[in-house]
Amino acid sequence: MIRTTIKKRLASLLGLALASTTTVAFAQPQGGPQTGIVFRNTVTGEQLDTAQGKEGGRDTPAVKAFFETGRNLYIDDKACLRNGESLFATSCSGCHGHLAEGKLGPGLNDNYWTYPANTEDTGLFATMFGGANGMMGPHNDNLNPDEMLQIIAWIRHLYTGPAKDAIWLSDEQKKAYTPYKQGEVIPADAKGQCKPLEN
Repeated sequence: MIRTTIKKRLASLLGLALASTTTVAFAQPQGGPQTGIVFRNTVTGEQLDTAQGKEGGRDTPAVKAFFETGRNLYIDDKACLRNGESLFATSCSGCHGHLAEGKLGPGLNDNYWTYPANTEDTGLFATMFGGANGMMGPHNDNLNPDEMLQIIAWIRHLYTGPAKDAIWLSDEQKKAYTPYKQGEVIPADAKGQCKPLEN
């Protein structure tokens, strides 16, 4: 009698376990293959959720292209450089220096990178978005992805190293490359993909 009761209970529990497993399996969404770029935290390697943080700036053609291909369409765009300069001054220069020469934080205008992944725009974006070691916290609460791409364009514009190491430049851009010269001014009415920043 006791054995029969135990067997019935075990069968009952096993049935519940199988039923709940089956229910869970059917409840899972049918996901497609991973597409686009997967951004990872510079230090931990954990996947970053680019939907988090400051609202806006995720539906521009440049951000959509960047999230799919890793290519920053704002590189060398004068209107975006104008904005990137302003955004860099308010969000980055306090630690990295006015010309990204380094201050409390490392220099960003030469061919040495504290985090080698930052030689690519995807790595630099991940560092800005998710933070890194030391005082470099995540900036996704005060900058949206489109603003980050504009800052990255400005950082790349400040580059003073050899053109061959500037992997963010196309072959055509490398041929025309001239290092940044202090005092260069981008006109306020520069034409390009980026609208002037709102105050």
